[in-house]
Amino acid sequence: MKPPMLSVREALGQLLDAVRPVLGSETVPTLESNGRVLAEDLHATIDVPSADNTQMDGYAVRAADCESGSATLRVTQRIPAGSVGEPLEAGTAARIFTGALIPPGADAVVMQEQCEAIGDSVTVRHAPRAGEWIRRIGEDVSAGSVILPAGTRLRSQELGLAASVGLASLKVARRVRVAVFFTGDELAMPGEPLAPGAIYNSNRFTLRGLLENFGCEFTDYGIVPDSLEATRETLRKAAQAHDLIITSGGVSVGEEDHIKPAVEAEGRLDMWQIAVKPGKPLAFGEVRREEGACFFIGLPGNPVSSFITFLLFVRPFLLRLQGVSGPVEPRGYTMRADFTLAKGDRRNEFLRVRVNAAGGLDLFPNQGSGVLTSTVWGDGLVDNPPGQTIAEGDLVRFIPFAELQH
Repeated sequence: MKPPMLSVREALGQLLDAVRPVLGSETVPTLESNGRVLAEDLHATIDVPSADNTQMDGYAVRAADCESGSATLRVTQRIPAGSVGEPLEAGTAARIFTGALIPPGADAVVMQEQCEAIGDSVTVRHAPRAGEWIRRIGEDVSAGSVILPAGTRLRSQELGLAASVGLASLKVARRVRVAVFFTGDELAMPGEPLAPGAIYNSNRFTLRGLLENFGCEFTDYGIVPDSLEATRETLRKAAQAHDLIITSGGVSVGEEDHIKPAVEAEGRLDMWQIAVKPGKPLAFGEVRREEGACFFIGLPGNPVSSFITFLLFVRPFLLRLQGVSGPVEPRGYTMRADFTLAKGDRRNEFLRVRVNAAGGLDLFPNQGSGVLTSTVWGDGLVDNPPGQTIAEGDLVRFIPFAELQH
């Protein structure tokens, strides 16, 4: 009797329970840290802003001098950004430019559009409140505070924040080292003649691109012959210097599918049947090496199945392996289906869809696991539960590809 298929959540839970983040870190320039994962908390070294400054081009004033809403003040100084002004006397104003420090004595800034300059004076046609258009010291970041916790995956905005407190270098987890290879004597590389029954190895390009997106160091062992010994030899070689081995194809139980016996001979393997479409077969285990073991994940060979199972299962596993401490599951958004799905599948189906001009979702007409054009045409996936039909106008859970590829 076959064991029941695992749900997507059950399979993902088992993967994440098993993962151990890589050990080791390095210090790299902040300019070169995009996509890396922080190995320690980041503390602010300064207040941001470091002093009160103006948000606007205009005039620094004492609010009490402008209560009438039409006050004429003598302009005694000009303060561009990067310079320090003199104390502001009562009854005077300072011409000031965005980012410049507020001079002592001033407690408000009036934007230039509300002022009329005449010679050495300015008429302020506004009654500002104290603090108006002033950025206060430390209002964004306080010196000594944790601005980013360990386990944060750095994006452009995190790099900007680190730079804003003067951090020129960051301590990050080392890059995850991944080995990848492909099985199937029918596979050929683009540029080679296509023999009868052969297909081009699109998965090699898709998976390499995904590993690059996630900042992995990877070794591509190419297409491995369909033999038990060749598969075992590649596994042994790959395990020595890598944290994770990913394969595509050969995870079924046919006579020419050698992944299962090869990994079992070199380590341990769980063969999972997952209630997911496209997908279903997924292999997870470890390959022995001189010290410890290397994780192994075997993906299906069909191109869409390989792509989507990577996004659903390998992506969160990789993020945890890199040391990401926050949520690793993609966010879904409730959107309107502008299509009909008359019959639900017994598996959790991930439908390729595109956002239309009306803000709804259109369905790619052919949802086959070999139809790679659907992944290029689409903007993301509808996460459709087992047995669920969809009527036009129903609300569905939409996961953009943008959520799944970073």
